Amino acid sequence: MKQPRFLIVVVGPTAVGKTDFCVQLARHFQTEILSMDSRQFFREMSIGTAKPSAEEQGGVVHHFIDSHSILEEYNAGQFEADALQLLQGLFKEHQVVLATGGSGLYVRALTDGLDEMPEILPGVRENLMERLATEGLPALVQQLQELDPVYADQVDVQNPQRVVRALEVCLSSGQPYSTFRTKSQERERSFHLIKIGLNRDRQELYDRIDQRMDLMLEQGLLEEVQRLLPYRQHQALQTVGYTELFGFLDGAYPYEEAVRLLKRNSRRYAKRQLTWFNRDQDIQWFHPSQFSQVLDYIQTQIQRAEQA
Repeated sequence: MKQPRFLIVVVGPTAVGKTDFCVQLARHFQTEILSMDSRQFFREMSIGTAKPSAEEQGGVVHHFIDSHSILEEYNAGQFEADALQLLQGLFKEHQVVLATGGSGLYVRALTDGLDEMPEILPGVRENLMERLATEGLPALVQQLQELDPVYADQVDVQNPQRVVRALEVCLSSGQPYSTFRTKSQERERSFHLIKIGLNRDRQELYDRIDQRMDLMLEQGLLEEVQRLLPYRQHQALQTVGYTELFGFLDGAYPYEEAVRLLKRNSRRYAKRQLTWFNRDQDIQWFHPSQFSQVLDYIQTQIQRAEQA
């Protein structure tokens, strides 16, 4: 009988400590790590994405970090296909592989599969991004409320990525985005999933987020954002850590306000991540200091699957 294979999925909010924890876990299982972070794919974005340095990767092979250029479009559907193909090869060498990240949609793509979406017509996204820059997010939210009131009621209307994504589907297909989000039957995977969530006390997490933002700024985040100005319409740059500093560079507010927004929006993002992951009943939650408890839990899950 073929030995079962296991994908350990480690999720949690930004700055919780997933990188260090997963390096330790990968060393224990002598395996490799897939990144499920929607922005760490891009070579040009390092500081603002908290991309782990070679030193922080600790000699463990990480996939989907610096794998693409900001000049390329890359989405969750493409990631699903690429990651599954990669796993086929990795599972020939390893019984256990790790995947980690805080981008809920990319986690879901890998673990459950995504609903089939229509082809986006050429120029639609570019036009929407131009309107976002000139008219602002409220104008796009208003259009979404007209074209798809169901989804407009569910979506985080402060998130330009989600609003633009929904509109481009509405405009390309002539149908509401919500009609494509049918929660299609979860796709069968050829491996077992073990889902681990990492979290900390709220104040502890928020302090770590503030410290991380200060460190990013010390490391040259502002200079990175300046270099990326020509690509600011790219979806990956319409995110926390970049938009706040674009606003400062545009002269919309002083530097101190940019720093305040950076920290506030990062804390809000962490809260949204936790809301997303808390919906998944299969995730078992731990504090990052509970490494031995996580190991025990994983071993129990592996034994159960092997005996089934």
